[in-house]
Amino acid sequence: MDSPSGIYEMIRLARFLRRNHFHVVHTHDLWSNLLGIPAGRLARVPVVISSRRDLAHLAWYTPRRRKILRHLQSLSSAVLVNSGQIREQLVREDGFSPELIRVVHNGVDLERFRNVMADRKRLFPGLEHCKLVVNVANMHSDIKGQPTLIKAAAEVCAKFPGARFVLAGDGARRAEFELMAAELGLKQNCLFLGQSQDVPELLACCDIAVLPSKAEGFPNALLEYMAAGLPIVATDVGGNREIVQHGVNGLLASAENPDTLAKSILYLLENPAVASELAYAGR
Repeated sequence: MDSPSGIYEMIRLARFLRRNHFHVVHTHDLWSNLLGIPAGRLARVPVVISSRRDLAHLAWYTPRRRKILRHLQSLSSAVLVNSGQIREQLVREDGFSPELIRVVHNGVDLERFRNVMADRKRLFPGLEHCKLVVNVANMHSDIKGQPTLIKAAAEVCAKFPGARFVLAGDGARRAEFELMAAELGLKQNCLFLGQSQDVPELLACCDIAVLPSKAEGFPNALLEYMAAGLPIVATDVGGNREIVQHGVNGLLASAENPDTLAKSILYLLENPAVASELAYAGR
């Protein structure tokens, strides 16, 4: 939107909306907000619903840009957010009217996780008797906390040498994370799978699931972990708090703190009965 081509595309969208007499425009993420809200208003669409799905932790959110986005979203009929934490931030820090914001949590298709058989022999040959700790997250940046998890893995593996940390996901930082694991002597203990094509099947093979993020809106990963019946360790940030009740359906650990993360993982490994209770409560 800050370039001639962006303005051109916005005008093209506005013409398309007006020509086809749309009644509702829903912009789902940051970039569609920037393009779709002004286009919808230019086209005089009766209802324009925008969205916010993160806690403004990305580098894009400079103070100036946040003001511009706030102005654009104030033109919306409603702003959808996927967690109460985001709603509170928009009201407290960006000055949105509480009446403008509606919370609609994410959901997952539970049917995908029903009756999935664990096939470790095929997915993890030779590791049938190891404890598998899984993390499913992109590796475009370190916002999902992989460096913290790798450091925690060193502490866990000192006590449980047979533990394996399964990191599913891909992105520009993957090679850096793999190097970090190797430098900590964890090349055999950290398995980097890349993008997983069948998350339910992967999770069915694992024992514990971890989400060590530095910031979160309302992560689908935690919902998928619970649907798969896994005990969870998540960091005490953002929407994680709305999903995980500490000691009830999972454990919360301090963000960017490998020691507390390692202690939580070790607690579940050393107390399988408690881990089963937490997993049952989550599912």
